[in-house]
Amino acid sequence: MKSIDRYMARLIAVPLLSTLVIAAMLLVLDRMLRLFDFVATEGGPVSVVWRMLANLLPEYLGLGIPIGLMLGILLAFRKLATSSELDVMRGVGMSYSRLLRVPYMYAVVLALVNLAIVGYVQPRARYAYEQLRFELRTGALGASIKVGEFTHLGARMTLRIEQSRESGRDLSGIFVNVRTPTGDWLAVTAEQGQFLGTDDKNVIIFRLTNGTLIHNRPDFKAPRVLTFSSHDLPIDLPRFENFRQRGGDNLESGLIELARRGKQGTTEAQRDSSRAEFHFRLAEVASMFLLPMLALALGVPPKRSSSALGVFLSIVMIVTYHKINQYAADVGELGRIDPLIALWVPFGLFAGLVFWMYYTIAYVPGGQPIGALERVFSKAGKAIMSRLPTRRKVLPA
Repeated sequence: MKSIDRYMARLIAVPLLSTLVIAAMLLVLDRMLRLFDFVATEGGPVSVVWRMLANLLPEYLGLGIPIGLMLGILLAFRKLATSSELDVMRGVGMSYSRLLRVPYMYAVVLALVNLAIVGYVQPRARYAYEQLRFELRTGALGASIKVGEFTHLGARMTLRIEQSRESGRDLSGIFVNVRTPTGDWLAVTAEQGQFLGTDDKNVIIFRLTNGTLIHNRPDFKAPRVLTFSSHDLPIDLPRFENFRQRGGDNLESGLIELARRGKQGTTEAQRDSSRAEFHFRLAEVASMFLLPMLALALGVPPKRSSSALGVFLSIVMIVTYHKINQYAADVGELGRIDPLIALWVPFGLFAGLVFWMYYTIAYVPGGQPIGALERVFSKAGKAIMSRLPTRRKVLPA
């Protein structure tokens, strides 16, 4: 790489990585609060929240990578333009096509990474996320025993604990109510208790210390009362149904699986939905090859202007195109429009707009694709500022 290429690579790398990290953090923080509330409601361990967020990260990167690529290239060209370095490069004969060499290197690498994410990593991460939600709802992850509340362990046992110390290893103030399949009724109170594992993964031992056990049966004339210093109470863990196999949802299927189902699906609705998801992912990845030209067109402001309108428009355009693709995929899934047409016609229109903007700035003398918008926003800004109340200067007496 020549020195100018290394310089461009450094200019792009910093905003690209920063934008990618910030976008991922914002999306994760938005979901984190809801996951904490969901896990707490289901009584699951807090550690599962981090596992669920890790499985959501590939989905967020699918949108975060294009935004990071866009802003990284745009801010690099904006810095070159506002510092007049771009004029010097253009003055020595460097064309915009030559300056786009390094941005397209980034675009190719990140497009391949994004293709791997949406085609392989994201479907499996989505399935793992849904499996964690299923296990939380069914209690397969282990429901936490809340202090001071009655906790049901299966359909025949109720447990209440007054105090818990040392991360649940030392329990005190214990009450247990058990009903057996034969109709026996047991009530146990104990000062202290501790859960112990066994060789059978479906059974645990609850070792109780210094307590009283009441045993009653329909053929007993009176309940039997037993005082003990140590008593082991076996607890059968509830059995849970297995989670479904991966592939029940299009979001959990890779690109090859979607392509196969789009041709060999059992119903027309299944074929349409699989083809819509397949073309949606490919269109999203293909649009990344348009972003360097779009970033160049929006990153170079008009002469004698330092407006950041291009940064705002870049985010609006890429998010709007993403939402249009989502709507087109939904329409294609319903079978109203062929998914090939629904997804690739918007891509063609978006590509045409990008090529026009790039041609205007690169080959039209003095061309500026957003020059008219710059003038409109500049006049609107001045009109708004002129109507804002200003503080009058008080002249000295």
